[in-house]
Amino acid sequence: MILSFTLSMPGVSSWNGKWTGDGTLYARVQKFGKKSDWAQEILKRGYFSYFFGDGWRAGVTVKEVDAKEAARIRKHSAGFCGYDWMITSIIDHLQIQVNQKC
Repeated sequence: MILSFTLSMPGVSSWNGKWTGDGTLYARVQKFGKKSDWAQEILKRGYFSYFFGDGWRAGVTVKEVDAKEAARIRKHSAGFCGYDWMITSIIDHLQIQVNQKC
């Protein structure tokens, strides 16, 4: 099972109301076991949101993809805009949360 994680910024607090990343694909793919119950739980939720506290809000959409789509995402993605920690948090906690150990 392969899941794709796609970043968006639905809550924007910039002077012009736009995110400079609009129109750019920020996505990662992650392989899980064939019948991973944990991946199924992530997929069931499908969308995760994080509010930064300053007017900005990030969203991460999760969907299952096949190997061909995963390759396309890897090829066209501009990375995850420095927010890879969100994917790690979703996988570890089923929510986006800041690591309090830092």
